[in-house]
Amino acid sequence: MKRWKRLVFPGIVALALYLAVVGGEHSLMDARQARAELEARHAELRALRDEMDRLLARTDSLRHHDDALERLARERYGLIRDGEYLYRISEPTGVEKPDGS
Repeated sequence: MKRWKRLVFPGIVALALYLAVVGGEHSLMDARQARAELEARHAELRALRDEMDRLLARTDSLRHHDDALERLARERYGLIRDGEYLYRISEPTGVEKPDGS
């Protein structure tokens, strides 16, 4: 009887430790995985906040600085002022380039 009691208690403790580490719904492995996922979400959130700050700064620049707005209009949309000429240089289509051999 005493021998049985000496074996049962350590067995129950070992089983409880095993379930705490790898088994059950809220195991240590699940907690570690949730923590890693949380850290990944925090990193993603920081990256999105940085992107939002960059876009807000760009918006503010375009709203309050005419030079920035003019640069955008010229570069992206090819707009020009009266009296200016716009030259677009492009590669001809349908012409093969010499290969140098």
